[in-house]
Amino acid sequence: MKKLLLHKVSKSFQTEIPLPSSKSESNRALIINALAGGKDNLSNLAEARDTQTMMRLLASDDAVADVIDAGTTMRFLTAYFAITGQQKTMTGTPRMCDRPIGILVDALRTLGAEIEYVKNEGYPPLNLKGFNFSGNNHLKIRGDVSSQYISAILMIAPLLPEGLVLEITGELGSKPYIEMTLQQMACFGIDFKADWASKTITVPAQKYQAIPYAIESDWSGASYWFTVVALSENPDASLELLGLKENSLQGDSVVTQIMSHLGVKSEYTGRGFKLTKIKEAESLEWDFTNCPDLAQTICVVASAKNIPLTLTGIESLKVKETDRIFALQTELAKIGGKLVEIETNHKYLLTTDQISFDKPAFHTYDDHRMAMAFAPLALSYDVIIEEPDVVVKSYPSFWKHLSAIVEIEEI
Repeated sequence: MKKLLLHKVSKSFQTEIPLPSSKSESNRALIINALAGGKDNLSNLAEARDTQTMMRLLASDDAVADVIDAGTTMRFLTAYFAITGQQKTMTGTPRMCDRPIGILVDALRTLGAEIEYVKNEGYPPLNLKGFNFSGNNHLKIRGDVSSQYISAILMIAPLLPEGLVLEITGELGSKPYIEMTLQQMACFGIDFKADWASKTITVPAQKYQAIPYAIESDWSGASYWFTVVALSENPDASLELLGLKENSLQGDSVVTQIMSHLGVKSEYTGRGFKLTKIKEAESLEWDFTNCPDLAQTICVVASAKNIPLTLTGIESLKVKETDRIFALQTELAKIGGKLVEIETNHKYLLTTDQISFDKPAFHTYDDHRMAMAFAPLALSYDVIIEEPDVVVKSYPSFWKHLSAIVEIEEI
């Protein structure tokens, strides 16, 4: 098993980080551009394996579309191949085939897609056998499981003969990702009406317009660098994160607000955001419903700085690349962190006991965010990261960028 030893950082740093492009924006732009009939008009696409997989499968005529472990790619391409009438078998890794997709399949079937499960009802692999519009132009879909189901349906909605009225039932999670989808659709010429009070989105039948489109840098990837500054023992440590926009489409840009409570000030520079150290709060309570991908990052910072953290809105973490709540509970315990559910409504409390440890080794659970969330602990002490190559899913150059600050040794 490959491991990296990250040596404790004692020096100060003032460094620029050329962030990767947003995987979320890239994957949406690729689907929308394909629906628009666009060719080479997208720029600054993400280097993430998920995005490269999306590009490969969009260009492929193969009967089998293997998304590997890319959940977004599985969901978006299932809708794309369905609406374009393509016959495909959608599959992926064993973990990908353990992740539910029934809500999306049910919605696509209601619209007219012919889809069969190969093995287990509600889970990949899937056989897509074509599309014959059912006449339904009003669809209900749950909003409390995955916003990607909603985004997948919204992106194909303009191509339906009568458009679509999409009604979201239950609690709506990760709303910023749905707003990102709608705003990117608008950039490609699509009109829509979103009534958030009634949780109804109306998309008339219309055509996408192929346009030049540039992808922003990734705020999810930026979050780990906030941790680097937060955990630095040098008061003059600073980073400038390049390529981020002041008014971003990405919901994870809320990390600037969250981390202001955990000891990091962020200022827009025109090229990105400069991060510097400030005094942290004594405790923090945050609802991660709209930014679940930040939860691991924030838990690590709070635990390392011994700041009590109350979390809500993290129940979706159980069905990500791994059960992220279990993974956090297990790995945070290695530095004295205790993440426990304190109420039946999915509220969690993170506290930290002061314990002594020697070079903790963190398992990554085939989860890119586990590796990158725990790596910045090297600002406090030597750490070992197991299976570090998982970062290729979203941020292949992460270790190269981190080596500008941290001495990294393969062991």
